Amino acid sequence: MNIGEFKVVNGRMRGWIATRTIDLPQLGLRSVESPNERAPLYEILALNVGNRWVQVGALWEAVARNSTGEAFLQGSIDDPSLPEPLPIALFGDEEEGFRVAWRRQPPRDVFAPVSRGSSRRDYEGGEGGGFGDSTAGSEGGFSGAGNAAELDDAIPF
Repeated sequence: MNIGEFKVVNGRMRGWIATRTIDLPQLGLRSVESPNERAPLYEILALNVGNRWVQVGALWEAVARNSTGEAFLQGSIDDPSLPEPLPIALFGDEEEGFRVAWRRQPPRDVFAPVSRGSSRRDYEGGEGGGFGDSTAGSEGGFSGAGNAAELDDAIPF
């Protein structure tokens, strides 16, 4: 679903995003110059109530996984005033402008199997791994090494 657009206005990339509950009428894209290949291509700026430009997001280049292999920009807008980040994608180019699209993330299936892999830690020096043997007996009393009389059952809080 398209929720906004960006176009070059007076040499700067300016735009807006609007939904039923979000209205960001003054947005800007600022190019990011970085030698880091994982840096975003653009920062998303918004004009706040004090008439100052503040960063509210970033955009990275992505390539469609379909047969077209179309390049687009993807990222999100996030601000403490929003209930959650707004994932967005921009399609188009700097000359013609960008269309802003939004797609709801599919809900997570809480009953789906969880794959934890084989990431069990191998602890050094302990028999059987982990934290070692228990100091509790079958009845729940202390059965470990040392003198049980030395234990203080009263724990001050």
